[in-house]
Amino acid sequence: MLKGFRNFLMRGDVIVVAVGLSVALAFSNLVKAFTDEIINPLIAAAQGRVKGPGLGWQLVRGGGDGTYLNLGAFISAIIYFIVFMAVVYFLIVVPYKYVMARMGKTVFAEPPPTKTCPACLSDDLNPAATKCKHCGADIGKVVA
Repeated sequence: MLKGFRNFLMRGDVIVVAVGLSVALAFSNLVKAFTDEIINPLIAAAQGRVKGPGLGWQLVRGGGDGTYLNLGAFISAIIYFIVFMAVVYFLIVVPYKYVMARMGKTVFAEPPPTKTCPACLSDDLNPAATKCKHCGADIGKVVA
């Protein structure tokens, strides 16, 4: 039973989904800070409310939390995002890559090289191809 659970967790798509979810959660914090601390004060400034502390600018004379452009909170969210992604990378991705390499599988590798068609600009062609699979144009021989 535990071996089956371990095999389920070690499937590539489960780890990719976990990393994707972690990125989404961290990015949602960044977006929330941008809207709460940059966009909302701009809107509140149009309404005329005043007051606010911290790193940033008061948009309306006299001060007010609703009209304070709080750059400090936004910078904190950026730092949080970077630190969070570093933790995800070093505590999830690196060990997973190591375990999968020991199993003989390559994950999170560089994509294979491709060739671009000069006629239709498709960039998903096999490097050894001589004709474009999309438009049929001659793309020349591979020079090694």
